[in-house]
Amino acid sequence: MEQRFTTSAARTFFHARQRGPVLGTLKAFMGPQRSTTHIELARFLVVSCLVLFCQVDAHAADDAYVDRADVAEYVDMLVSEHGFSEPALYELFAQTQRNDRVLELIARPAERRLEWFEYRKILVDEPRIELGVEFWQDNVQTLKRAQSTYGVAPEYIVAIIGVETRYGRITGSYPVMNALTTLGFDYPPRASFFKSELTQFLLLAREEGRDPVELKGSYAGAMGYGQFIPSSYRHYAVDFDNDGVRDIWSNKVDAIGSVANYFARHGWRGDSAVAVRAEVPDDRLAKEANVALKPGITVADLRAKGLRVGLPDNTKVALFRMVSDDGPEYWLGLDDFYVITRYNRSRMYALAVHQLSQAIKAQWQAR
Repeated sequence: MEQRFTTSAARTFFHARQRGPVLGTLKAFMGPQRSTTHIELARFLVVSCLVLFCQVDAHAADDAYVDRADVAEYVDMLVSEHGFSEPALYELFAQTQRNDRVLELIARPAERRLEWFEYRKILVDEPRIELGVEFWQDNVQTLKRAQSTYGVAPEYIVAIIGVETRYGRITGSYPVMNALTTLGFDYPPRASFFKSELTQFLLLAREEGRDPVELKGSYAGAMGYGQFIPSSYRHYAVDFDNDGVRDIWSNKVDAIGSVANYFARHGWRGDSAVAVRAEVPDDRLAKEANVALKPGITVADLRAKGLRVGLPDNTKVALFRMVSDDGPEYWLGLDDFYVITRYNRSRMYALAVHQLSQAIKAQWQAR
C-alpha cells in the first residue's frame, strides 16, 4: 500500500496553530494537554500504525527519519517555535525517506563538472532559443506587465525560466520533503542551509494549504517554472493574476511575475549593460579573474593592466575568465549580472542566462 500523508493529518498539519496538536483518531487520546507520556505514546502509535498498515518494507524502514534523535530535536523546534502539531510531524517524517541519488547529485553540480564551453552548449542551444521565442509570444502581455511593474526586460525573465525548467517542461520529479530532509540531515557541508529550507518548506505548505508529500521539484528542493527554493517562494513569489493564490507550479502568470519580483527585490537596474566581452593580451589577468561575483574593481584599474573594453573608466565590474573551445574568454559582469548570480551563485549560470536572453531577443525582434 502506498504511504501517504493522510487528509486528517494534512488538515491538522496546516491548522495546528489554531486547532492544537490533534491527529485523526488520536484526537481524543491526546486531549488538550500534551504530557511527556502522551507524546511518547503518540509517537509509538503513529509509527506502529504506519508499519502495520502501510506495509513498509525492511529497507525503507531502515532509511526512515522518524526514529532519529536529531529529527526529534528538529520536531521539538518546529512545535515550540512555529506551532506545528507534533503527531502530524511524526507521521510525516515516518513517510520521509533518505534519497541517495539526491546526495550524489548535490555533490557534483554541472557548474563544478563542466567547462564554460560545455555548459554553454547545454543551455544556449537553438531549440531552447526557439522555445523561448514561443514562450514570449504565448505570454507577451504578462511579460509586458512584468516589465512595467518590476522593470525587468522580458528576455531575462524568459531566459531564467528557459534555463531552469525549459519553460516549464522539466520542473523536477523529486519529492521535495524527501530531498530537503536528506540534505538537511545527511549532507553535512550544507546541512544548516537545507534544514532551514526544510523549515521554510513546511511553513510554505501550511500557509498555502499544500500537502507537503505531494510537492515535487529538483534534487535540491527547488520548485515550479522558476525553480524557487522554499525561502524564495515565501519571500518573492507573487500572485500576479490576483486570483488569491501564488502558484508557481502551474500558473505561468504567477511564475513570470515571481521571477521579475525576485530580480527587482535583489536590485535589478535594467539601465546599463549586464555583461561585456573584454580583450586581455596574453592571458595576463588569469590570476585576477573569477575572484568575486560582485562588481568591485574599476575598468580603469583593469585597463591599466592591459584589459581592453568599451566601458567608462569609473564603471565597477567583476572580472571573469571562461574557457571556450578556442581558449580563454574574458568577461566583465556589471550590477545586473550580479543580480542574476543571486538566483544561482555561479558565473557560468549568469553568463548562460545573459547569452540565452540576447539570443532569444534577437530572434524575437527578427520575426
